Amino acid sequence: MSTIAKIEIEPTNPSDLKRRSLLQLAAGLAATATAIQTTAAISSQATPAATGKPGDFHFLSGNWKIKHRRLKDKEWDIFEGEASVIEILGGVASVEELRIPARDFSGMGLRLLDTERKLWADYWVNGKNGVLTPAPSVGSFVNGVGTWESAYKDGEQAILVRGIWDQITSNSCRWYQSISSDQGQSWQENWVMHWQRA
Repeated sequence: MSTIAKIEIEPTNPSDLKRRSLLQLAAGLAATATAIQTTAAISSQATPAATGKPGDFHFLSGNWKIKHRRLKDKEWDIFEGEASVIEILGGVASVEELRIPARDFSGMGLRLLDTERKLWADYWVNGKNGVLTPAPSVGSFVNGVGTWESAYKDGEQAILVRGIWDQITSNSCRWYQSISSDQGQSWQENWVMHWQRA
């Protein structure tokens, strides 16, 4: 991974302190509630490169503006959002609050490092229902590019999902997602997020 300037996030007002405390509490509760699920999910998938280490998501800490491009009904939907991300537990957890005000949408990304397996588990919580995804995507970074994969079924059809973090600098990065319905022989990109530090 490229050298990235260390960014410290310090709350500046009471509402920031409250938000940080709530995010830390949510991360701790989710980590406790899903430890068994994480182990099961990791062991049931093809094992990605075991290169995860504390601080891998340090680059994402801070406040961001995000340009989204999402494939919906074979058309690209373009919209903007924002996010606040904090790194906790000595770099073995990263908590993201994603907000899309124009769509009245919010959610939380929770990334946890299994330090023994050296793999990251990436969970999602939709702000509308507060439910943690039952199985995370699992992955790690290799040469500055992070790759996470998960699987689910759409009826009887097995679908693979791949999320990739790349183009990482001190002020920007990209995340994009692709899906495969043919066991990874071909992939269709369906979501791209360009992050710019606010």
